[in-house]
Amino acid sequence: MFRNLKITCDQATTICDKNQYREASTKDKIRLCLHLIVCRICVKYSKQNTTLSNLYKGHSQYCKDVKHCLTTKEKEDLKALLEKNKE
Repeated sequence: MFRNLKITCDQATTICDKNQYREASTKDKIRLCLHLIVCRICVKYSKQNTTLSNLYKGHSQYCKDVKHCLTTKEKEDLKALLEKNKE
């Protein structure tokens, strides 16, 4: 019975990645939890993956809040530079 729940570290990292995006099935989550009980390396990977995901989410929210637009002068300067390089 437990033989079906045993997974390799490669499978665990794949399930961990799926779990971050809520794509892992219940069976996969159980298999991952059982693997994390015995594998400290995968526990560390899981924690690092969560940390990186949270950092990215925070940074992406910041980028959404900041407006990235050129001023009219910057647009004109860029257009002049493009025209100059076109010749």
